[in-house]
Amino acid sequence: MAKITFMGAGSTVFAKNVLGDAMLTESLNDSEIALYDVDAIRLRESKQMLDILNANINNSRAKITTHLGEKNRRRALKGASFVVNAIQVGGYDPCTIIDFEVPKKYGLRQTIADTLGIGGIFRTLRTLPVMLDFAHDMEAVCPDAWLLNYTNPMAMLTGGVLRGSSVKMVGLCHSVQVVSNALLSSLGLTEKYPPHECFKYVAGINHMGWLLKLTHNGKDLYPEVKKLAAAKLKQWRKAKDPADKSSDMVRLQMMLETGYYITESSEHFSEYVPHFIKSTAPELIAEYNIPLDEYPRRCINQINHWNKRSKEIIANPKLEHTRTHEYCSYIMEAIQTNKPIQIGGNVLNNGLIPNLPPKACVEVPCLVDSNGVQGCYVGDLPEVCAAYNRTNINVQMLTIDAALELRKDRIYQAAMLDPHTAAELTIDQIRNLCDDLIEAHGDWLPTYR
Repeated sequence: MAKITFMGAGSTVFAKNVLGDAMLTESLNDSEIALYDVDAIRLRESKQMLDILNANINNSRAKITTHLGEKNRRRALKGASFVVNAIQVGGYDPCTIIDFEVPKKYGLRQTIADTLGIGGIFRTLRTLPVMLDFAHDMEAVCPDAWLLNYTNPMAMLTGGVLRGSSVKMVGLCHSVQVVSNALLSSLGLTEKYPPHECFKYVAGINHMGWLLKLTHNGKDLYPEVKKLAAAKLKQWRKAKDPADKSSDMVRLQMMLETGYYITESSEHFSEYVPHFIKSTAPELIAEYNIPLDEYPRRCINQINHWNKRSKEIIANPKLEHTRTHEYCSYIMEAIQTNKPIQIGGNVLNNGLIPNLPPKACVEVPCLVDSNGVQGCYVGDLPEVCAAYNRTNINVQMLTIDAALELRKDRIYQAAMLDPHTAAELTIDQIRNLCDDLIEAHGDWLPTYR
C-alpha cells in the first residue's frame, strides 16, 4: 500500500485531478492519502470533496487524513511513497500583486511572471526555501519517497531542490502533453492530422522545450505547418481587431525564426525573450495579441469562479471523476507495478543535453519504472534552440544560487541577465527594482547578505 502526501492540498480542483486519478488506479486505490496545507478552511474543503469521491469511485478504499500547518508537516510526510507538491507561497494577495505592480513603476510590464523574468525570480526566492524545508523533512522521515513537483517556476524550484537536498524528484508540466495539439489546433489542422495519431519528440527546458519532431504516419509535418503559419501570421499581424487574430502568434513567429515550435503558450513565451514586450515598440503588443497582466486577471477570475461554484465540487454527493492526462498517477503506477511508461519530465541535465550546462534543469523524455524516473539522453539541441535556452538558464542558475547562498548580488545578477528585464531597464534601475521588491515582500523572503 502506497502513501501519497499532497502538499498544498487546498488547491481543491487540482487535488481532485491528481488524487481522483489515484483512486481510479488499481495499484493505488487503497493508498493512504495525507493532505497538508496551511489554510484550515481550504484543507477541510478538500477533505470533504475527496471523501465523497472515495465513496463514489468503485473499488476506491483510500484512507484520507489531514495535517494543518508546519507543526504537523512531518507527520504528513512520514513514511510517504510519493509527495505531490502544488503550493503557492504568498498567493495572489499580496505576492502576485507585488510581482506585477512594483515592476510597473519602472515601466516593466509582464504577462504571467511565474516562470522567468523579475516575477519568476521573486516567486522562486519566496518558494524555494519552503520547498527545501519540505525536502529536508523528507530526508528525515521518508527518504525513499519521490517528490513530484507541479509548482512554478518549475526549472528553478526543481533544480534548486535537487541541488540543495538529496531527495528524488521530478518536475511535471502540462505543456509537453499538449504541444502538438496546440500547434495543429492554432493552424486548423487537427482534423487532417489528429494529434493523438501524431508522433512528437520534445526536449529543452520547462516552458521552452522544443518540438524537435512532429510526424503523422511517418510524414514530417513541419514543411506544411511552416508554410501555413507564415501565411496566417501575415494575415493576423495586419488585422486590427483582436478577434481576428490568433492567441498563438508569438510561438508561431518564433517557430519560423528558429525552425521549431515551443511548448509553452505565447503569453508565457513573450516574456522569456527580448523581442515582443518593448517600450520602444509598443505597437508589437497589439500586433502580436500579447495579453499584458494576464496572470492577475486569471487569479481574479479563478477566485470569483471558486466563490460562485465551490459547493458544486466540495459538497456534491454525486461527484464523479474521470482519469485525467496528468502524469502523476501514471508515474506512481509505473513505480509501484514496474510497468514502464515514458513522460516528459524536468530533471538535472548531467549531460542529457550536452550543449546545455550540466547543472541546468532540463525537460526531456524520461523512462519511469520501479527504478523511478530516469532522464533519457537527447544529444545536442539545434544551436539556436540551445542558445535561447541558455539565456533563460543563466537566470535560473543565478536565482538558485541566490536562494541557496542568500546572496543579494546573485539576485541583481539574475535580473540583469533576464532577457526581458535587461532589454527594458538600466543596471541602476534593475538594482533599485530588486531592492524595492525585496522590501515589498518583507517577511515572505529570507534575509540576504
